[in-house]
Amino acid sequence: MSLQISELDLVRFRKALMKWNSSDNKRDLPWKGIGNPYYIWLSEVILQQTRVEQGLSYYLKFISAFPTIHDLASAKDEEVLKMWEGLGYYNRCRNLLATARYIAFECKSEFPSTFEGLLALKGIGPYTAAAIGSFAFNLPYAVVDGNVYRVLARYFGVDLPSDGTEGKKFFQDLANATLDAKKPAIYNQAIMDFGATVCKPQLPLCGVCALQMSCKAFNEGRVDQLPVKHKRVERKKRYFNYFVFKVGEEILIHQRNEVDIWKDLFEFFLLETAQPIQWDECTISEVLKKNLGISNFGLLSQPFKVRQHLTHRTVESQFIPIRINKIPKALAHLIPVHRNELNKYAFPKTIQDYLAEFLKLA
Repeated sequence: MSLQISELDLVRFRKALMKWNSSDNKRDLPWKGIGNPYYIWLSEVILQQTRVEQGLSYYLKFISAFPTIHDLASAKDEEVLKMWEGLGYYNRCRNLLATARYIAFECKSEFPSTFEGLLALKGIGPYTAAAIGSFAFNLPYAVVDGNVYRVLARYFGVDLPSDGTEGKKFFQDLANATLDAKKPAIYNQAIMDFGATVCKPQLPLCGVCALQMSCKAFNEGRVDQLPVKHKRVERKKRYFNYFVFKVGEEILIHQRNEVDIWKDLFEFFLLETAQPIQWDECTISEVLKKNLGISNFGLLSQPFKVRQHLTHRTVESQFIPIRINKIPKALAHLIPVHRNELNKYAFPKTIQDYLAEFLKLA
């Protein structure tokens, strides 16, 4: 470690954290202390980019539907994607299926029991490998996630940016140095729980914190300044214009197959534009006639707007519900689905939000 932290400080932190865990940690989660690598892996993949409060119901749903990794590996892609619907970051789901099938069919349902073996699995990085390794196999590897960055930065007063190359290495080294190598599973869970329930991003519970006396950030009045981050995520804006074609009681949809956001999910006919469009009947009529050869149509309601913030982009969607009498050749590639059957298909959250309103009116 480039910053000087004494062995005494490392031991003091470790002991205080483990004492807090044994006496005050009341956080109860269904995957804690179970030792089942499948359930641990499943929970970790679900919780990547997802809060525990949201991910918990998905975890319970998955283990109910797929109690073993062989059950998950044998499921159809569409079934698993539908169950994942609403969690976002769908690459996680595709990697989940690929890894499940590899372990079930190539490894006879046995998870690798080494850090290197876990790290080689699709969709598993150093954090997830350390989590599965320590929780399932008691391997002495420290987890480093947002909670861990925050706890260590505040307690030891580290103002090195946690999102830079130097900072990431420093915090990994620091986490390894504080790890209780004899009880890695308990320690790793303890530091994550402490960050989630006490040393929170906003309004941390410093007044009742068991580590308060030795916490540099608290004693120096810098709790709200740590951890430091230099990088700022800039979101690109994209404008999606969805034409929701209704033919009788059927809605036309198709599956996104290009390498882009929401791959493998379903959507309506899409016209993406570089700038937002103010849709009125004249503009709609012009686009339908020139682009799709549709002259006879009915506008079911005024365009409906939905905005969704993703990690690196904001998607502003407009939905234009159109009634047509028959499917023109230009839309022959779309799938007609009865409105009551739409819930069987996996849609992005943006479209889910729209459908909740559309199906009340259509």
